[in-house]
Amino acid sequence: MQTLRFNKTTNWGRLPAFLFCAAVLLSATSRAFAQSGDSAADHRTAADWLNRIHQAAQQQNYEGAFVYQRGSFVQSSRISHYATRTDGEYEQLESLDGKPRKMLRHNDDLYTFVPERHLCVVEKRQNKDSFPALLSAPGDQVLSVYEPKLLGTDRVAGIDSQVIELDPKDAYRYAYKLWADTKTGLLLRAQTLDPAGQVLEQLSFSQIRIGVPVDKAAIVNGIHNTAGWTVVHPPIEPVDMEAQGWQMPAGAPGFRKIRELRRPMAARDAGDPTIPVDQAVFSDGLAAISIFVEPVEKNTRKEGSGSSGATHVLVKRHGDFWITLLGEVPQATLQQFASAIEYKATK
Repeated sequence: MQTLRFNKTTNWGRLPAFLFCAAVLLSATSRAFAQSGDSAADHRTAADWLNRIHQAAQQQNYEGAFVYQRGSFVQSSRISHYATRTDGEYEQLESLDGKPRKMLRHNDDLYTFVPERHLCVVEKRQNKDSFPALLSAPGDQVLSVYEPKLLGTDRVAGIDSQVIELDPKDAYRYAYKLWADTKTGLLLRAQTLDPAGQVLEQLSFSQIRIGVPVDKAAIVNGIHNTAGWTVVHPPIEPVDMEAQGWQMPAGAPGFRKIRELRRPMAARDAGDPTIPVDQAVFSDGLAAISIFVEPVEKNTRKEGSGSSGATHVLVKRHGDFWITLLGEVPQATLQQFASAIEYKATK
């Protein structure tokens, strides 16, 4: 789920005890009714909702602000998205906290502006599943490794929404809870949950207007007006990692390799040439894992692991290479992927 990445107004401590108990009982009762019924029908309905969520992010016009939360870290962003009949999608994504950042997009052409460096990075969009889009695979494929629960309706940013929970069928991934606009299917809130049901990460619209008129002028002008900016085009290219000697089978059920890329990384010494870094991306339709391969030479990495929210990282040395695994999955999943990697030098 991606990276340019609510207000708690109810004070339960001031509610009379019987009202609090009644609220909890009512919530539990409605949840139980929402989960009852034909499981096959629920599966079909959930798959349809997942497909609607992904399509709405690309086909609807919307403007709003959303908040990304991970532990104590909070970041707000503003998004404007327009789908035109003649020339596709236009999107503007702007950070509202910290250093200014702005991303402009026309279809797969991506322009990222970094004001403090007066830099504009131009590249092709690689992933199409960043919020409020969701899937990198059809809904039915996602539900081969997640069990859906339809939890009734709720409101997010003043909009009625359908609530869906996706519980993993194994320990290799986290659960997700989604809120989708009942009219359009647009994703309004997404939570990543740990096995105890605690929220690890959340993306949620705090304000949103759906169905607004197309107003792409500012995006078009920004794309074409780069005078005075240093424009760079990173040489990202596809790569065949198997031809390089790497065997990287999916280390857990449901994950599939969706792309392989080679991108340059700046060397530690300014005068040295860039270091080629190969990246393989695996996805189960919701969770993604990236595996980065780079040479040990002129690199000061250390083996180890770490985490932040739902995201875990694992760094291991494999002969003359550093292998870095990164993904919104449990650490054990990264270990599974790492143990399956093999390398045989090509002649």
